[in-house]
Amino acid sequence: MTSPAATAPARLAAAAVHAYTALGVVLALLMVHFSYAGEVELVLWLFLAAMVVDGTDGFAARRWRVKELVPGFDGALLDNIVDYITYAFAPMILLWSAGLLPAGWLGGVVASIPLLASCFQFCRSDAKTDDHFFLGFPSYWNIAAFYLVVLGAGTTATTITLLALTVLVFVPVRYVYPSRTETAWWPTMTLTTLWFVLYAVVLAQYPSPSWWLVALSGAYVVYYAALSLHLTVTRRRSAEVITA
Repeated sequence: MTSPAATAPARLAAAAVHAYTALGVVLALLMVHFSYAGEVELVLWLFLAAMVVDGTDGFAARRWRVKELVPGFDGALLDNIVDYITYAFAPMILLWSAGLLPAGWLGGVVASIPLLASCFQFCRSDAKTDDHFFLGFPSYWNIAAFYLVVLGAGTTATTITLLALTVLVFVPVRYVYPSRTETAWWPTMTLTTLWFVLYAVVLAQYPSPSWWLVALSGAYVVYYAALSLHLTVTRRRSAEVITA
């Protein structure tokens, strides 16, 4: 029930947060349109815009007490819908239309495998753990697509990458939720922000970005994976000690 003390402006602000999240579907529509128009660089900019929205709407939702003030609207479901089409569906469209997947029907098969795995990922009740981790590879297909495009990967490298990441969807590694992690929040968010900046700079230099900038941005991916693996192992050992 909405708090009786809630003012109309407060409720409007809370509803505006949902509208902000929903902008992701418009970005997704543009991603698909411009993918088929051959505007690869523009689509990558749209990926960045979608990540900025996704990375900030949670803060806004907590700041403006969205759950309390708009109780009849499922913001988590909206977020999952938007994330699926911007983080999974649209990236596969880009890779397929840009010729980074095998020709013909085989390209469709390769694109479908991550999408099916992501259907499983997004529908898991424990996809986001109570202590703020993603369980299994969290469908960052847009980030994979960014590096595959920027590095000029061929169809074989792209296919192997997508299939390897698909397997990781089902491996119970706990991946850090950058904006909500309880461990190393400040360094993680600082590096995440820096990665966004590097993404923009690399993309501004596309199609000939500086290799060292690409490598520097890739260092964040290594940090993220290493931190996630470290925390997964640490928590498993702690659980084993408690149950021993």
